[in-house]
Amino acid sequence: MILAALLTVPAAAGGLALLAPQIAARRAILVAAAFAHLSLVAALWLRPVALDSRAWIGVDSLGLLVLSLLSLTFAAVACYAIGYLPRQRPRAGRAFVGCLLLLLGAGTLVCVSQHLALVWVGLEAVTLSVAPLVYHPDDRRSLEAVWKYLVLSSVGIALALLGTFFLATAQRAGTPLLFGDLLEGARILHPGWLQAAFVFLLLGYGLKIGLAPLHTWKPDTYGEAPAMVGALMAADVTACAFLALARVTAVGMRAGIGPFMQPLLIGFGLVSLAVAATFMLGQRDLRRLLAYSSVEHMGLLVLGLGTGGTGAYAAVYHLLNNGLAKSFAFLTVSTIVLATGSSQLDVNRALLRRLPFSGGLLLASLLALSGSPPFGTFVSVFILVSALWAGSYAWAALPVCGFMAVSFVPFAARLLEAIYGEAADAERCPENGWLTWTPMILAVALAVIGLTLPAPLDNRLADAATMLGGRRP
Repeated sequence: MILAALLTVPAAAGGLALLAPQIAARRAILVAAAFAHLSLVAALWLRPVALDSRAWIGVDSLGLLVLSLLSLTFAAVACYAIGYLPRQRPRAGRAFVGCLLLLLGAGTLVCVSQHLALVWVGLEAVTLSVAPLVYHPDDRRSLEAVWKYLVLSSVGIALALLGTFFLATAQRAGTPLLFGDLLEGARILHPGWLQAAFVFLLLGYGLKIGLAPLHTWKPDTYGEAPAMVGALMAADVTACAFLALARVTAVGMRAGIGPFMQPLLIGFGLVSLAVAATFMLGQRDLRRLLAYSSVEHMGLLVLGLGTGGTGAYAAVYHLLNNGLAKSFAFLTVSTIVLATGSSQLDVNRALLRRLPFSGGLLLASLLALSGSPPFGTFVSVFILVSALWAGSYAWAALPVCGFMAVSFVPFAARLLEAIYGEAADAERCPENGWLTWTPMILAVALAVIGLTLPAPLDNRLADAATMLGGRRP
């Protein structure tokens, strides 16, 4: 019943939003649907639904964690939209709000799907729902970004479809592509077809995640999308794609092809860190800077998958931390852009004097994204590096630390320039109280899971890590 409601609430709300003629009505529908969805997810934590290994729809620990991240960040964005939509009328129409709710519904489908073909369908729906959110009718560059996103995402989803076909071919018994059957019969999967499936699925879903060198859509799309939409893309779209890749990795680990998969995952992770460190050096746009930070953190996620052991725990934990930190940062940048009219660094200087509260939040987001205490990103990155150092890929620990250090320098330099830099006009700008306070929801959640990890969350993280062939630290 709860799972059916999780899928129907966003779909029904999206239909109502498409019919609602007034912005106020659409805002009310968006917020009501977001909190109804969040309440249903909370009910899953309080009264877990038993997982039927033969059902196409069900929630395991990994799916519940991603679903919780999706629901919490969407609720924060919906609250933010109360103050945002009236100020952005070209992007406050029926299609915009309807596509936001479609994104929530499609992401939910990915999280609760136990059939890998259904996961693929959900990710395709996620892709289609994001495109109208990026487009602005008066901005030619946004149209270019949308086409680039659609073309490259179509390539990725086509590669993932081929990988899904190969995975079905590898299965010799049971219901094709049902996750429980794949895990149960992993040892009898055809190794050649399974390896081919993993390569295509890594390329396909890796493109959706934004792993380098498959990341080229990400800077343009994040740079042109409203920062509010960037929050959902950086937190939720990438988390859903990572969930799909993690499920395939779990099957491969159970099947015994870890020695084949792990070098590929480690390689993509290192390349992503190196590319992010390189391209951050010349960035002068806050949203594009966050895009390359996303490339860096996606690299850390696949490094955790490839490391195994406690690295798998670190990957799932960091998925939550990165999602909260990125959405917090993007909502903060969105407020700054609304106040100053641009995301360019040359326009956004002396923010701590001009926009004291938003400037302070930007400083907090710098600490969160750079993995500093007291935020959860510090803990998950520390566990990941420790797992690398203690595992079979100890040689990768030093390059990872080096690339992260190189990335930190330009990232911190740019944000600190925006916060403390000199400006010709440093007069204080008016701040919208609602827009500045809303990102604090995510910052508080990120700090809480960094200072003390609640036992139910820790248990779910451990279960998800076990599914991926790992373990609790």
